[in-house]
Amino acid sequence: MHQNYLKLNKIRPYIIVLFVVLGFSVGTEAKHIIGGEITYTCNLKGEYTFTMTVYRDCRPGTGGADFDAPAFVTIYRGDNLNYGSHIWNQGIFISGSVENIPPDEHPCLITPPGLCVEKATYIFTVALPESPESYHIIYQRCCRNETITNIHFPGDVGATYTMELTPEAQALCNSSPVFNDFPPILICANEPLVFDHSASDIDGDQLVYEFCAPIVGGGLGGLPGNPGTATDCNGVSPNPACPPSFLEVFFMFPTYSELNPMGGNPAVTIDPVTGIISGTPNIQGQFVVGVCVEEYRNGDLISLTRRDFQFNVANCTATVDALIAYDELIGTDQYVINACGTDDVSFTNLSVQQQFIDEYSWTFDIGGSPQTYNEWEPTISFPGVGTYEGQLVLNPGTVCGDTADIFVNVLPAIEADFEFSYDTCVAGPVDFTDFSYSEAGPGTITDWDWQFASQGTSTDQNPSFQFMDPGNLPVSLTVVDTNNCEDTDTQIIEWFPAPAIIVIEPSTFDGCNPQEVFFNNLSFPIDNTYDIVWDFGDGTIGTEISPTHVYEEPGIYNISLEITSPLGCFISQSWNSWIVVRASPIADFTFSPEELSSFDPTASFTDQSTDAILWFWDFDGDGTSVEVNPTFTFPDTGQQAVTLIVTHESGCQDSITQIIDVVPKVTYFLPNAFTPNSDDVNDFFRGNGFFDGMENFRLSIWNRWGELVFESNDPMEGWNGRKKNSGALSPNGVYVCLATYTGPRGGDFVIKGFATLIK
Repeated sequence: MHQNYLKLNKIRPYIIVLFVVLGFSVGTEAKHIIGGEITYTCNLKGEYTFTMTVYRDCRPGTGGADFDAPAFVTIYRGDNLNYGSHIWNQGIFISGSVENIPPDEHPCLITPPGLCVEKATYIFTVALPESPESYHIIYQRCCRNETITNIHFPGDVGATYTMELTPEAQALCNSSPVFNDFPPILICANEPLVFDHSASDIDGDQLVYEFCAPIVGGGLGGLPGNPGTATDCNGVSPNPACPPSFLEVFFMFPTYSELNPMGGNPAVTIDPVTGIISGTPNIQGQFVVGVCVEEYRNGDLISLTRRDFQFNVANCTATVDALIAYDELIGTDQYVINACGTDDVSFTNLSVQQQFIDEYSWTFDIGGSPQTYNEWEPTISFPGVGTYEGQLVLNPGTVCGDTADIFVNVLPAIEADFEFSYDTCVAGPVDFTDFSYSEAGPGTITDWDWQFASQGTSTDQNPSFQFMDPGNLPVSLTVVDTNNCEDTDTQIIEWFPAPAIIVIEPSTFDGCNPQEVFFNNLSFPIDNTYDIVWDFGDGTIGTEISPTHVYEEPGIYNISLEITSPLGCFISQSWNSWIVVRASPIADFTFSPEELSSFDPTASFTDQSTDAILWFWDFDGDGTSVEVNPTFTFPDTGQQAVTLIVTHESGCQDSITQIIDVVPKVTYFLPNAFTPNSDDVNDFFRGNGFFDGMENFRLSIWNRWGELVFESNDPMEGWNGRKKNSGALSPNGVYVCLATYTGPRGGDFVIKGFATLIK
């Protein structure tokens, strides 16, 4: 059966209507807010860590503002509308990284391109002494998306995220509940909604849930064409935030309200005990929703946590597709499968998305009665040659279902077969004869596809083929008949003939000993399964196909090669006087003296070569000589490479290089007395010697009281008998001298002595 595993080219009416995207820009950078809340943890009485979570529309191209960095949070203290000035106001930066909130996967929802929601978390710790009044923690930001369905003027109003830290919560060092999950970004219209909007409370307090109205905050102040500034109470980013009391958003009554924010009948509700939001939304659009959690301890209300978010309700279209492997596609969801020469047909189920497929069945009309199979990939036995109709049905009776129509053609068998002939020891072509057969009748085979190992192809019915590489070669024939049925036969051909001719290409025919020769074997066919025997003419043999051999002794050598195939086919050849190896000299020399220095840089060289008739000396590029035993004076110190090249009467050469070290030397000697009497004779005390290469020199002279009377870093500078070479002449006597320096190769030298001053 010939099947193509391809994605089916279905055309489905995927439609998302009524603003399922999260909002559209109006040319400003203000409209982006889609939700948020503030919670807190009591670290110890008088110290609290607050966590503010804000959600924004980040869809590309909307021009919506980014998260505030920093976001200015304000704290007021007071009750009954008497709050006075704020007690705390700071800019808070985002903690960690901004998090992307992906839409939930849904079997019936095609997510709009570019849909994007991001979450930013701001964490800050504040010391708040226990107070008989509440603390109000407030953050305000404009504006909401213009595409919101259920409130008036959504693009002109922002949001207030606030938490009241009541006196009761302060006294108990209470921590607020924290919501467990964020609501899904997209939900389906007319499909049951069940979302667990519960919260967790580390204190184990009783939690009661209800829908409530989101709070208004900020406005358009600070935007072009609007009065006021951005930090005013009606600005896009109030700073400081404005104190209670706060306005609630204006729902488009009577269709929508805080208790029925998504409209419809029956309404979507929230369970006050479990926090589960359930119902079937039947109005498409974008809806602002508020959820409040009251926290009770021992029957007393101690806190209220409020979350503000958006539900986006879209018309959904099924994404479950009934897909199968097929031979032909004849229409939308209509597939043809051809079974050649077998009544048992195995079906390959490629349906998607498999995780959303809860029920599936295959039904075929066999013998006038429907037969149903409930395996994912069944194998079905049909009565014989003929065409059978059936269906694959997924999730029957649901909006997420799909059906594929199937036509199975059970066709006559086809069988591929062939024979071949060749001379096993001759590297000639192999002749192939087709013996394939089709039950559809004579002359129904239309195509022949030959694969000759990896060495070639043919579409002739009875081809001849010349192989190039030997081996146990697989040859395949695939035949196709008028029903598009096909079959393949593969046979192994043992093709190991001997080469028709031995062709060898040496890397050289003439050279000097020791001579390395690479014998490049260009004969074919041949591989490592053949027995190879080389005779190199010097008493040694080789077994590689293309060996490299070294001739140590001079001479003229005969070469022979024998090749035997795995089937015993044999060929050999000899080449007389083929490789000529000429004698080579051996270069060697000595020199004296064995140690040279900057004081004695001349060396005498003595040739120790064997069988040499010509000599060429290279003294590290500073000079050359053709004498047998030359003498050379090196112009510089250091390591010198001396090379001797000698030539044999055969013309072959040899060379040797030795490294000679000409050691740089420095000498320094101190006198023992001087007479600084200005008679131009011995008026200065200084050292003598050879100073080239001397580094880090220092000469110091002290009198008998340990006073330094002279020092210098110049070995050519001397002491004139006066303190630091100025002033009155020092008295007669013996002075201590110390000279230090570093030699040309890094050794440190210290010379101590005495200087006797005589006037």
